[in-house]
This record gives sequence, structure tokens and C-alpha cells, in this order.
Amino acid sequence: MQILVVEDDIRLADALATILRNNDYQVDVVNDGEEGLYYAQSGIYDCIVLDVMLPHKDGFEISQQLRREKNPVPILMLTARSAIADKVGGLDSGADDYMTKPFAPVELLARIRSLTRRQGDVVFESLDFGNVKLDLDTCELSCGAKSIRLSQKEFSIMKILLANPSRVTSKETLITKVWGYDSSAEDNNVEAYISFLRKKLDFVGSSVHIETLRKLGYRLRDDNGEDA
Repeated sequence: MQILVVEDDIRLADALATILRNNDYQVDVVNDGEEGLYYAQSGIYDCIVLDVMLPHKDGFEISQQLRREKNPVPILMLTARSAIADKVGGLDSGADDYMTKPFAPVELLARIRSLTRRQGDVVFESLDFGNVKLDLDTCELSCGAKSIRLSQKEFSIMKILLANPSRVTSKETLITKVWGYDSSAEDNNVEAYISFLRKKLDFVGSSVHIETLRKLGYRLRDDNGEDA
């Protein structure tokens, strides 16, 4: 299970990551609001632990943006504020739960377990762009009546690309999010899986293709003219 921690207090962020990793979660940590939104938009996380007071973009803005994009990832909002108005503001922005600092690690873990148990009630069944659809339960890529099952890594890459079709996703980002920080995967691993996905898009007859932007990364394009 993958957790994203967005917290600008470096010591607290490291402590949160340690607690979560010690309880068998995979954790990514970012310390900036804009970067946090970028990571959250990838669609690969099972839960986001989100601070309110962040540089460049606060937690309320991040939560609101994700919900506008129909991203259903459970959000646990953290803040030093305890006023009722702040809690209401956090929940109204789209957060699923709210914790005030300081808190006990056991409570953090319990709240994350609760949120991820309920995730099945709110997740979307599929992601789509143009005439292609990715079923999030079966890992099947389809166009009309034709479909094909993706491998786990193909599925993870396609999910990231479909979450934000017009956003350019770098090879480095794909390696980090699909293979992990400690992986020995290289650019040619990404290129191989992009090639597999292109063949599968062709197989189902989709007008959508994966566009390469030299030295930047990949994004989706629709030959029928639909852009995100």
C-alpha cells in the first residue's frame, strides 16, 4: 500500500515516513505544496497524509484541486490548528479525515487503516481519455468492445498517464513511482514498457497514443483531436 506524505516540516515528515515504513507501507515524502499536488495527481497512492500549511500551495487548495479532477484518493489532513472552523474548512475542501498536531502514532495508523478500508466505497471504476478506458479492477485496457489485460507495471504506467493525460510525465517520475526509489531500473526499462503499451493501444484500436517529448517524457494524445 502506497502513502504520500506532504509535510514541509522536514523532521516531522521524516518521522511520519519512518512510522509508516515500520508498519509495511510504501511511502513517498514531499515538502512543497505544488510538488505534493503533482505527486498526488499520479493516481497511484492509496492515501495522502496532507499538511495544511505548505509553501506555494496549501493543503486546502490541493484537496480542492484533486476533488475537482475527480481524484478519489483518501486524504488525511494534518494541522496545528484545532479550531472548529479550520476542521470544517478541511473537510469541506474534500479531505476525508482531520488530525491536529501533536498526535500519537497509533492514532495516525488507525485513521489510515480506516480510510483505506473505506476506499473501495469511493474509488472510480475506470479512467478514460478519448476512446480508451482502463478498468481499475481488472487491469484491462479497452476501446469499444475490444480489450486486453495489462501487466502490473503496464497498468501502473497507464494509470499515471491517464490520471493527467496532458501532463508530461518524465522517465524519472515513472521509475520512482512504478519501480520505487531503491530500484535499479533505468530509462530503457521505461522505454520497453511504453513500447508494450503502444502495441496494446494499437491492438484495441484506440485513437489515443503515447507521445514522446524529447528529453521531457511522455503524455497522451488523441488522434481524433481530444486533449485533456
